[in-house]
Amino acid sequence: MSFSDIEVLRLGHRVGRDPRITTHLALVARAMGANKFTLAGDQDEKLFDNIASVNERFGHGIACRYEHSPMKMLRRIAASNDESRPVIIHLTMYGEPFKKTIPNIPKQRNALVVVGGAKVPAELFSISDYNLAVGNQPHSEVAALALFLDCWTEGAGFEREYTNPQLVISPSKSGKDVKEV
Repeated sequence: MSFSDIEVLRLGHRVGRDPRITTHLALVARAMGANKFTLAGDQDEKLFDNIASVNERFGHGIACRYEHSPMKMLRRIAASNDESRPVIIHLTMYGEPFKKTIPNIPKQRNALVVVGGAKVPAELFSISDYNLAVGNQPHSEVAALALFLDCWTEGAGFEREYTNPQLVISPSKSGKDVKEV
């Protein structure tokens, strides 16, 4: 299965409190089929350096950038009448069940997947094309992103090719099988 571009937008990143969670969001996005990761909130060059290091060692898989005005960007996208604009998918525990709703989302369009942080502006619910819940209980946004991406890509996110890896990990029943390229 082929799918369109997937961008993950992390809202509300806080340098002192969220670096591990946000790094894990970027790594899950990279490993499961997203090709863009956008950070909003506090700027965090260390996070971008960490992801660049992963891209260098294991092959380029995701481009990262910082967005100073994420809500302005989302408003502009939502207001566009352009059929090629990305579909805005907000992951929230207050949304519709993701497995029942994903079949109704046009996969030929690029996807902009919004993952919130500490406080998500209420306006996001009306800007988004879809508000999807991976369960309606408090849980990790990393788990929600992983489950969503696996369902969205029908597992194909794991099958992508990474360009110019220095290290390649092969499946192994016991132990590590890592080869330098």
